[in-house]
Amino acid sequence: MENQITEPRTLQEVILTYTNPDVALAKMIALRWPDGVVCPHCASTEHYFIKTRRIWRCKNVECKKQFTVKIGTVMEDSPLGLDKWVVGMWLLVNAKNGISSYEIHRALGITQKSAWFLLHRLRLALKTRSFNKVSGEVEVDETYIGGLEENKHEDKKLRAGRGGVGKAIVMGIVQRGGVDGSPSQVRAMVIGNTDAETMQGEVLKNVKHGSTVNTDSHASYKGLGQAYTHETINHAIEYVRGTVTTNRAENFFSCLKRTLKGTYISVDPVHLQAYVNEQCFRFNARTGTDRERFLLAIKGMEGRRLTYKKLTRNGK
Repeated sequence: MENQITEPRTLQEVILTYTNPDVALAKMIALRWPDGVVCPHCASTEHYFIKTRRIWRCKNVECKKQFTVKIGTVMEDSPLGLDKWVVGMWLLVNAKNGISSYEIHRALGITQKSAWFLLHRLRLALKTRSFNKVSGEVEVDETYIGGLEENKHEDKKLRAGRGGVGKAIVMGIVQRGGVDGSPSQVRAMVIGNTDAETMQGEVLKNVKHGSTVNTDSHASYKGLGQAYTHETINHAIEYVRGTVTTNRAENFFSCLKRTLKGTYISVDPVHLQAYVNEQCFRFNARTGTDRERFLLAIKGMEGRRLTYKKLTRNGK
């Protein structure tokens, strides 16, 4: 039983672990402060615990502030208990096609508005912190996200052409798996347009010079050969030529679109990057167990904060 409490491996075990407020607090302390509780305001290790309120008070005379395990994380200022936050995270990272705010609303017994806000804060925790450039064999591709013109109401149609008109653009950069069996890793970003300056700029920002970059025959990729070994594939003729392909990037886009079309249905372009980050996390952690994905996501909570006003842009 002790092993189940300290290392939950299933949703049932997570629920049982975090239902007890004391056990939940002890577990979060161990995850956030494995070397001992640290004041998030001044980094002091001197403090005392107010058991009745489950908070700490810093002993540093220049600080003396109270803090909880939520302070300095995406959970800051949230009235929701650790049990709802943790179960919400487990459901989000281990749902293959994502989970909607309505599902979270019903599962956790909170309002749909609270569930929507909770999910966006959790997505912030899933955002990668790595600034290292990818290298080796790399695939670069782009896709369009949005409804078909023919399916829109007459007053919503842009009547400006076909294909990507009126759609958001997502660019994906995939580092192929290594000979050691390590899986491919992706990073993706919403971009404003598909001109050469924008697309090549993202490649230069994210891919180490000297790498082999595989792209399709899009004109905006021309010129990458100056910094990389640039291989192109013409999709009008073929999709694979030896090792030249962008199939891994296309696979990621397929997973992303299935999530957006099947679960989230209608995503505001303002929030699209958050949903892209969520799918990147799920794709990159796909070979791990449910528990490993969960622990990785929990560790990403610290040092990040998202207010409702900032999320909605207008504070309503």
